[in-house]
Amino acid sequence: MRILTVNVNSTESMTALIGEQARASASPGTEIVAVTPRFGPASVESILESHLSAVGVLDAVMHAPGPYDAVILAGFGELGREALQELVEVPVVDITDAAAHLACLLGRSFAVVTTVPRAVPAIEDRLTLAGLRARCVAVRAIQMSVLDLEADPDATAAAITAAATRAVHDDGAEVICLGCAGMAGLAERVSAQVGVPVVDGVTAAVTLAESLHRLRLRTSKVGFSAPSPDKPIKGWPLAT
Repeated sequence: MRILTVNVNSTESMTALIGEQARASASPGTEIVAVTPRFGPASVESILESHLSAVGVLDAVMHAPGPYDAVILAGFGELGREALQELVEVPVVDITDAAAHLACLLGRSFAVVTTVPRAVPAIEDRLTLAGLRARCVAVRAIQMSVLDLEADPDATAAAITAAATRAVHDDGAEVICLGCAGMAGLAERVSAQVGVPVVDGVTAAVTLAESLHRLRLRTSKVGFSAPSPDKPIKGWPLAT
């Protein structure tokens, strides 16, 4: 199996982290191809950046060498999954949806720990669109930017642990979802400190993508995810 894993931002070190976590989570025989968009924001922390990122991700998928059996959108709460589902025939797994779906199998309620406060509404909207918002009791921000997560892993883990602990004790969360691809690799460490299951979105997405492939299931092309009408779009696709 070959999984195309697309970072939503243009920071190569973040792509490397996502790819490393995806490979550590994959089954033997699964190839992970991690790609960075050719253009877009260095990190995605606003609606404008999310819209620009979505176009960069679509462009990256269109120019990625195939074939591949699934696409992972490695951005928590970001735009673009529905457009990708129209674009490709293979399953598209968003790390937000993947983490939340698995969290719902592990407890009655979950909370998301993310980066900055302005990311909270976007994650809430993403969960609402996925039909999972009712099970989410809180989205807590740790006041660290996406790019700051890599600077000091110990400080990042401590901040996530503190926010997760508050979500469990104050909000009633039974499961925690790591709300940024840049938090990849910290789930076990945080879980050991907080005492509840912690779901890493990249790991969840890889596991679900593999399961869909084994079950020979693909995105429905009737209705919502049907291909776009066959008509010219000026300037699209972008030239290589």
